[in-house]
Amino acid sequence: MAQSPVSNLQSPSTRHVHLFFMDGVGLGGPEPEVNPFVTAVLPHLTNLLGENWYLRGNGRIIANRASLIPTDPNLDMPGRPQSATGQAAILTGRNVSQLVGEHYGPKPNTAVADIIKQGTLFHEVGAAGGKAALITPYPRGYFDGINSGKRLLSSVPLAATSAGLSLMTANDLRNGRAVSPGFTGEGWHKHLGYSDIPRMTLAEAGQHIAAIAQTHHFSFFEHWPSDRSGHRGSLEQAVSHLEMLDEAIGGLLEAWDDKHGLLIITSDHGNIENKSQRQHTRNPVPTILVGNSHAELAQQVHDLTDIAAVVRAYLNLNNPLGSSSDLREDR
Repeated sequence: MAQSPVSNLQSPSTRHVHLFFMDGVGLGGPEPEVNPFVTAVLPHLTNLLGENWYLRGNGRIIANRASLIPTDPNLDMPGRPQSATGQAAILTGRNVSQLVGEHYGPKPNTAVADIIKQGTLFHEVGAAGGKAALITPYPRGYFDGINSGKRLLSSVPLAATSAGLSLMTANDLRNGRAVSPGFTGEGWHKHLGYSDIPRMTLAEAGQHIAAIAQTHHFSFFEHWPSDRSGHRGSLEQAVSHLEMLDEAIGGLLEAWDDKHGLLIITSDHGNIENKSQRQHTRNPVPTILVGNSHAELAQQVHDLTDIAAVVRAYLNLNNPLGSSSDLREDR
């Protein structure tokens, strides 16, 4: 495990980071027949960042409340970025693709898993005496698949469990400690057979994520259906998905405490922004920082390995051994 960080963590209510993770969301081109962002109605993100914020040619956007940084998911490696190595890079601050010799995914192989187990942000916050959580819940069938060996943990839940955290369950969802990756809880009723899961609107889900974040020093919400919408379905369905995502993020932004919290919205690779094909892209991904120190922290972000450094800086965690600064030349 990485060197134990030393910190002066304050209480979660006065110093906390939430990482809102959107799987498979990149910055694409201006063609409406290809990029669903062009025709999607996204009032909350547009109000935050300005018109056409989703285009890859814009460069950095420093707005009043937030910064958007086009973030390199390719990590000086050929091929299409993949989920296992990309998510591991976000959570470790290490160029995992280079360390294992390839982009790999969707689930970690032994080499990627070994790097995750050496230490992630979940480990570091816990070692500093802080409170961390993956607030995405999993149904009973998921745990049955893991326990039977028929299913592998993806990078994010592997990082959480390797740090000694328990994965959230349907009971956590019932009792308000977690938020469904589909936000409203409707899928738990229709597809998973849970009749007692509370339903909420998209905006309410975003507001609830903000409330949960205030009870942790570091929390992580994983929205994986955005990657599925990139791989499957029509352009019109992708537009609808982005509009749903914007509504949930709107609730999160409305409830977010800029003074005491840092909100990070990011992704591991592109996909949904190019519906002319069904594979991951090499496009930059958006990293959006919301909070009083967003512009200063944005200067640190260039690729996926830099996101962990931003979390460490905001929470006053020491930079552990094996971080990206040990693996790459200074930029």
